[in-house]
Amino acid sequence: AVVSTQSTGKGSDVVVDLYVTLEELYLGNFVTVQRDRPAFEETPGTRQCNCRMEMKTHMTGPGSFQMTQHRVCDQCPNLRHVTVTEEIELEIEPGMLDGMTQRFSEKGEPHMEGESGDLYFKVKTLRHSVFERKGDDLYTNLTISLQEALVGFEMNLKHLDGHNVPIKREKVTWPGATIMKKGEGMPNFENRNKLGNLYITFDVKFPRGELSSEDKESIVDILDQASVQMAYNGL
Repeated sequence: AVVSTQSTGKGSDVVVDLYVTLEELYLGNFVTVQRDRPAFEETPGTRQCNCRMEMKTHMTGPGSFQMTQHRVCDQCPNLRHVTVTEEIELEIEPGMLDGMTQRFSEKGEPHMEGESGDLYFKVKTLRHSVFERKGDDLYTNLTISLQEALVGFEMNLKHLDGHNVPIKREKVTWPGATIMKKGEGMPNFENRNKLGNLYITFDVKFPRGELSSEDKESIVDILDQASVQMAYNGL
């Protein structure tokens, strides 16, 4: 995107979306971007530049003066548009947030009679298959079987840098239940020693197929649960 500047002596700023992974925002990274940008180069000859209106005073008679406006210009070298290819190194700092920008001075649109605008790279986070980020916290959903939901389970969840987050449940886990893993979120941009939390919401996958009469009786005997059928407005 090109953003016009108010100053007539400076080119427009340019904003470029920088798409990064959640892993890069967790660990940090250096990336090199190749960009073709417009520029001016000198050619033979001169041109009028820095034109402005100046007031001149003329004597029209004894004790009589008249002021008039005149257009005055300097002589500058001729310029022509060219395209310059350059490589820009960017640092993706741990904990950066969507919308944060990095500024590169005078790397934007050129101006024939002034300095070039600035170039901004704006952070855009790519969608992750496992984690969703909200501020410094991470969120994910974990599907478990009905058996695991009832009797408990133990597993490891692979984090963004490859380390394992242990998850252990010894009691009943109901659908929609959420647990928090403290300090397993994203690093804070201002203080990298401060970490957000990881919130895990459980989905329960029910078995398909029919149960035999004997199986149904066994489940009823094991659960020994009275009916709780009740209609209500859950919205």
